[in-house]
Amino acid sequence: MGIRLGFHFTIILFSLFSLPSFTFAFAPIIPTFPSALRQELKQHSPSAQNALYRTKFFTQTLDHFNFNPQSYKTFQQRYLINDTYWGGAKKKAPIFVYTGNEGNIEWFTQNTGFMFEKAPYFKALLVFIEHRFYGKSIPFGGNKKVAYANSSTLGYLSSTQALADYATLIIGLKKNLSATDSPVVVFGGSYGGMLAAWFRMKYPHVAIGALASSAPILHFMDLVSPDIFSSIITQDFRSESENCYKVIKGSWELISDTANEHGGVELLRKSFRICSNDIGEGALEGWLRTAWTYTAMTDYPTPSNFLNPLPPYPVKKMCEAIDSSVAENNTLGKLYAAANIYYNYTGTATCFDLDDDSDPHDLGGWQWQACTEMIMPVGGSNKESIFPESEWSYEARSSFCDSFFGVEPRPHWITTEFGGHSIERVLKRSTSNIIFFNGLRDPWSGGGVLKNISKTIVAIVAKEGAHHVDLRYSTKEDPKWLKDVRKQEVQIIASWISQYYQDLQSNN
Repeated sequence: MGIRLGFHFTIILFSLFSLPSFTFAFAPIIPTFPSALRQELKQHSPSAQNALYRTKFFTQTLDHFNFNPQSYKTFQQRYLINDTYWGGAKKKAPIFVYTGNEGNIEWFTQNTGFMFEKAPYFKALLVFIEHRFYGKSIPFGGNKKVAYANSSTLGYLSSTQALADYATLIIGLKKNLSATDSPVVVFGGSYGGMLAAWFRMKYPHVAIGALASSAPILHFMDLVSPDIFSSIITQDFRSESENCYKVIKGSWELISDTANEHGGVELLRKSFRICSNDIGEGALEGWLRTAWTYTAMTDYPTPSNFLNPLPPYPVKKMCEAIDSSVAENNTLGKLYAAANIYYNYTGTATCFDLDDDSDPHDLGGWQWQACTEMIMPVGGSNKESIFPESEWSYEARSSFCDSFFGVEPRPHWITTEFGGHSIERVLKRSTSNIIFFNGLRDPWSGGGVLKNISKTIVAIVAKEGAHHVDLRYSTKEDPKWLKDVRKQEVQIIASWISQYYQDLQSNN
């Protein structure tokens, strides 16, 4: 059977879960997310995980920062809650809050097991809050067409509004539970990790600490090289096999040459088992880039199904497929064998549809965020890159955003609002109690905090780690380094809560 790849926008701007386009200077790519959800372990099946949480809605203010008539409008914000292990308000037991990402909140509960597994130890209440304009948390009467209509409605979609949502909801929830003295710790991975760190910075009176996993808070203009993302992907593959690196690096010219030959398009269609109508050079290149990049991001040490079903250490498996003598004299066959690990590890697909435009995880709102405040310079590639050499262009991004949304990006707003320059000095003076986890095999680690800033702002760096691997459900096959990372995180969070209780008692 054919497999629809999901979330294939012809033009979509770079997301923490989408890839940069090298075909078009302004950005989009073809991110792919399968409709299938997590199938890792029977005890962690989607149906079992969904049953762990009750769905509730909070009446949220549309605009927290203005007092125009429109600002007072409200919408229903979804949050998921589990009080199975909560010690209760009378014991001032802690509340663990996940600061939702750019997508359906149920997807993140299915792939964030750390909080659930540690809830019994801390006797914590678990709350996952959905980000405005994603999932079912849609303003303007829940009508997505209206909410996404134009800049006048999408203008209410921003990180600052989202953080204010979280603060308002948490305060309201604690009041309703008579749990005003229960300490709150926020958690998040990727963009959610950025929000968790920023929430601790901006709302220290609401949260006593934050675990920000794979949070590239420094991945903004004038802070990192646009080449760093692709450089880490390159290193991931090159460290496995020099031949693997060379085959992928040389594949772009090969595909281009093949596409221009008589009968070449049909050869590419047959070689990669493409059943969609669109088999243009750019579409196929995007398909392959997606496979290499997402596999590097999710190069986990155990089987996973965060994006697609994958084996342990999938980058290694891809390189083994390329280095295999089975397809020794067939470079296109080698590339297909490697890409097939990402797209068809279960072996159920007979062909691939590059035309799919579905969005199963409700990620579409990121186009707006990536055109306004989240200007993350990713897409440059140097001569050593596994991808074709290219330069990232802010001017091209700005031009696209103007033509697509009629808005001009504010490339320095994030660093103005949350900081970024001289981050060590600034955070040391302004905040405390943040854990920054980064796995160095994750291409987003290039924009992460990789050094301790103070005794209470700690960077945990795992050489073999991938994208927010620490927040995933644990398995018996987890390597010792991953178990040690989680143990360290638990100890640090426990110290925050202990200090909070001491301070609370002394103030009474």
